[in-house]
Order: sequence, then structure tokens, then C-alpha cells
Amino acid sequence: MADIRDREYMSRALQLAQQALYSTDPNPRVGCVLVRDDEVVGEGWHQRAGEAHAERHALAQAGARANGATCYVTLEPCSHTGRTGPCAQALIDAGVARVVAAMQDPNPQVAGQGLARLREAGIETEVGLLEDAAKALNPGFVRRMADGLPFVRVKLAMSVDGRTAMASGESQWITGPEAREDVQRLRARSSAVVTGIGTVLTDEPALTVRPHSWQFSAYGPGPVRQPLRVVMDRQLRTPADAAVVRGEGDCLVLGGVETGAQALRDAGAEVMIGQWTPRAVLAELARRGCNEVLVEAGAGLAGAFLVAGCVDELVVYMAPVLLGSEARPLLVLPGIERMAQRQHLNLREMRAIGADLRLSFTLKPR
Repeated sequence: MADIRDREYMSRALQLAQQALYSTDPNPRVGCVLVRDDEVVGEGWHQRAGEAHAERHALAQAGARANGATCYVTLEPCSHTGRTGPCAQALIDAGVARVVAAMQDPNPQVAGQGLARLREAGIETEVGLLEDAAKALNPGFVRRMADGLPFVRVKLAMSVDGRTAMASGESQWITGPEAREDVQRLRARSSAVVTGIGTVLTDEPALTVRPHSWQFSAYGPGPVRQPLRVVMDRQLRTPADAAVVRGEGDCLVLGGVETGAQALRDAGAEVMIGQWTPRAVLAELARRGCNEVLVEAGAGLAGAFLVAGCVDELVVYMAPVLLGSEARPLLVLPGIERMAQRQHLNLREMRAIGADLRLSFTLKPR
């Protein structure tokens, strides 16, 4: 049974994991604290994919003091050898006496095997302490391992009267600079950003993560990890010199015809031809190891993802302006004709961002 000290140490491990919010993709964000005789002797977090896991950073800091210690870790220690060795074995070799994991690893390659390996070595194990908080740190990793799909956020900006652009398509800028900078954080934590050809042609977005005064890495300056930029473009109308193609990082254009594909490939974009429904797009992104996907698109494509049942979270930035009844709506949601058909939302968070409000919703089942 966990006591108050266990919760304090696990809370610290979760704080450490939070520092990897923008850097570990496609791996999960994990923190670890080693405690011996009620003293923290080592701590660490997984910093980048391919580098040492959280447990190994903590063990390196603790050295010989890890012998007989309790390990608090936000995710079950791995038992398989990937780009790094199994952390479960490293804890065994260090002589750790007890391991408290916030949650079992949903990865089928681990899925309880790490904890079993520790128990076979005579180490006391517990799992489930602050589990909800640990899952909230890695919604995309958990979703992809459990369901084979990434976690999807749809980002929208609107006026108080629920409009996203003028009738002409003009939309820059509804919200203020603070809200636009906040969107950079959503992009930075995402594996991929999805948009539609309408947005590309009207707004000419780059969809890249731009350098800011705040750090995307908690452990020092370094290159910003750019999300994969994905354009849904059935007729391949994306210009080869579009900012979304030319920007730093990779661009994937999903089309339905080959005409125009070679020009985009020559410009550096990857082009895939197929029947690209929202669910088909997400299945392809999951295959590529994408955990969290951000949809930044117009009312039509954003609505299509919602209608397809592919949205986990709506993030709406509401500006204190009115655009009028002729302006474009927030979402295109055909088929809702009666109050009984309306889509209910759960308001998870409301926060002021400069002069605007950021509203985060999850969707209630109909």
C-alpha cells in the first residue's frame, strides 16, 4: 500500500517526465527517482529517442547508492533490447530492492514482462500509483499501443460568434500573438501536423515549430524536433514551392491522382497516392510511429475528422471579436438537423492566453 512518501516521490518522477514533453517522440515520456533511506540518491528522465532511458540516468547518478534503493518510475521498466538495453536488468544488476511503477507498459513487447523479470529476481514490485497522471503524459503512446491509432487533437481559432474566417477565406489573424505562440507548443509535442489543401492555398502555412525564447528542451539548447507535415490533397494542387513543402523537416502529401506528384517529389516532399479518409491517414501515421497528431485545418477537414470519430481533443482559441454571419463556421458537420443529434462536449480546461481564451474539450459519445 503506497504511503504519502511514495506519492511524493512518484510526483517528482512525473515532474521529471514532463521535461521530455517535446523531445522523446516516438518514445514515451518517462521519469525515474531512486530513494534510499528516505533520501533521493538518483533521478533522471528519458531525454531523446535512442538515448539512455530514465532508469539509466538515475542509476548513473546514484552509483553504488542504488543498492537497496526503491525505484519510482512513471512507466514499467522495459525488458527488451532496442536501441538501449533492458532497464529491468539494469535495476536488477544495481541491486535495487523495490520498484514502484505508475503504470504497466502498453507496448506488447513489454506489457508486464519487465515487472515479471524484476519479481523473478526477488525485487518487490508495485504498479498503479498515480496511474492516471502517468497516462496523461503519454496519451498518444498509450493510444497507439492499445488501438493502433495516434491521439488526435484538432486545433481551431474562432471569434466569439463562432466564425473562423471571412467569407473570402481571410483568417490571419483572428487570435493574438500569445495564442499563436501557444499553438507552437501544441506543434512541438506532436508527431505530425495534418492540414488540407484549402488551408495551404489560402493561408500558405509552414506548419513548422519556430525558435522561441522558451526552450523545447528542458536539458539545454538543441535542435528543435520538427513534426511531420501532412497535406491531404486529393487532386495534388499543392505548389512545389509552398512553404509547407519547403520548410525544415519532412512533408508528406496524400493525394488521389499521380498528376503533379513528380514535381512535389523533386521539391523534397514525399507523395503517397490512395483513398485517404481520416481513419486511413491516422493508420498510416501510426504505422510511422506517430503518437500525437495535431489537425490544423479549415472547417471542412476538421469537421470530417470529427464526423469520422477520429478526434480525441478539441482545442479552441476564442478571440474577443465578432466576424459576422457571412463569415465561415467553426466546423462543417452535416446531418445534424435536430437537437437530439447535437454533439456534446466535456470542457476539460479553460485558460486565458493573452486576450484570448483557450478551451479544451473531449467529445461525449452520442
